[in-house]
Amino acid sequence: MKAIDGLGGAIHERWGKLDILVANAGILGTLSPIGHIEAKVFEKVMTVNVTATWRLIRSVEPLLRKSDAGRAIILTSGAAHNCRPFWSAYSASKAAVEALSRCWAGEAANTSLRINCVNPGHARTAMRAEAMPGEDPETVPHPSAVAPGIIRLADPNLRETGMLFDVTEDRFKSYQHPA
Repeated sequence: MKAIDGLGGAIHERWGKLDILVANAGILGTLSPIGHIEAKVFEKVMTVNVTATWRLIRSVEPLLRKSDAGRAIILTSGAAHNCRPFWSAYSASKAAVEALSRCWAGEAANTSLRINCVNPGHARTAMRAEAMPGEDPETVPHPSAVAPGIIRLADPNLRETGMLFDVTEDRFKSYQHPA
């Protein structure tokens, strides 16, 4: 965590500002009934997925505000809304990340900084393979197929903030977070 806390200072020394942040912290943890999850596993999921994201925000926010068009892209998951049995730690962590992002977007609403969450959807990653053992990876889109939807959120002309964007294979949808 010390490295995250020092990141803002290192970026400031080298570039003086930050134009784009992509926060993509995420571990799955154990897929298990809530009562069977070990405390250390639950705490690790929260530490990596939520606390590390908060520390990153805290470290680089001043640099994003120095940019003419700072953009924060926070990766989330459909698991934050589609709360499936046995996915409690991961689902709760991604819901918390979305709440942090919405609060932050509201705090920065009168600035040029734009903060949005994006659900990349299904993508052929190591985490997906861990979550879906036995799934044929060739039936899941390669990350390069969803990357263009994520990259759109870095556009300096983007005006939306505090939104949840959902990337699917054939479209890019956005949903306004409830106030």
